[in-house]
Amino acid sequence: MMNATVLVPAAGIGRRMGASIHKQYLDLAGRPILAHTLALFDRHPSIDSIYPILPEDDISYCQTQVIDRFHFSKVRRLVAGGPERQDSVLNGLRALQKDGATWKTVVLIHDGVRPLFDATSLPGIVAAAWEHGGCVVGVPVKDTIKFVDQGWISGSPDRQRLWQAQTPQAFRFDLILRAYEEADRARFRGTDDASLVTRLGEPVLMVEGNYRNLKVTTPEDLLIAEALLKERETEQ
Repeated sequence: MMNATVLVPAAGIGRRMGASIHKQYLDLAGRPILAHTLALFDRHPSIDSIYPILPEDDISYCQTQVIDRFHFSKVRRLVAGGPERQDSVLNGLRALQKDGATWKTVVLIHDGVRPLFDATSLPGIVAAAWEHGGCVVGVPVKDTIKFVDQGWISGSPDRQRLWQAQTPQAFRFDLILRAYEEADRARFRGTDDASLVTRLGEPVLMVEGNYRNLKVTTPEDLLIAEALLKERETEQ
């Protein structure tokens, strides 16, 4: 079975949450959000190692209050993030490079505040990244989308072709490192990891996920995540 390494960018400060602590440490059903996310990968046999990427000032706190407290065994090291997510992921990729990652390594990049990802799909995601070079988890858009210019509707894209990108996004290490380094040299800012790869003309496969894999960004998201987590525990 092909295994993978996971980068978990969690270096944001969460202004939209309006909380006194960074959103990745907010309580969700008795644990920090980040602890729920790391647990998805720490206990899965398809994952060899995990690299959380954090604000530099948070590293000591995260080590004691998340990694040690919840006994995560696959966290290899904590990486200091950069000013923006793209800088943080590049720092993570360079840490992997220092630790001996090769072109055969499959790298997953997953938001630290997506604690409801269905980890049973990990083997398929890892296999797709290995076979095709890169893949993104996502879901078809349900709402009608409008182009708007200065408040006026100017058009409607074909919803059949629209997908909402989520994470994890998975790639062979050589491809994603090249994409990030070339974007860094060109000072190009992408909307997600896949946008840096497609910029090189490389194909990226879309893999269907599910709508529960939400990113906790606002107080409303936290309430929804709590409800979905309770529902998942009831189902189990």
